[in-house]
Amino acid sequence: MRATLFYTVLRFGLFIVTFGLLWVAGVSGVLLLALAILISGVLSYFLLNSQRAAMSGVLSRRLTDFRERLDAGTRAEDDD
Repeated sequence: MRATLFYTVLRFGLFIVTFGLLWVAGVSGVLLLALAILISGVLSYFLLNSQRAAMSGVLSRRLTDFRERLDAGTRAEDDD
C-alpha cells in the first residue's frame, strides 16, 4: 500500500509540475490539460520506472501470500 501511495503521489506531483510549466509557457484551455496529461504520463514512464517496479513487487508478494492462505484454507476444508 505504501509503495502504491508513494507512486501515485509522485505521478500527481509530476503532473502538477508539468501543468505549471505549460501554464507559465502560455498554454491555456483544454490544450493545457491535454498536454499536461500526455507529457507527465510519458515522463513518469521513464522517470518513475524504479517506483513502478517496487510497487509491482509489493503487489506480487501480496498476491502470492493471498494465494498461499487461500490454498491453506482449501486444504483445511478438504481434511475435514
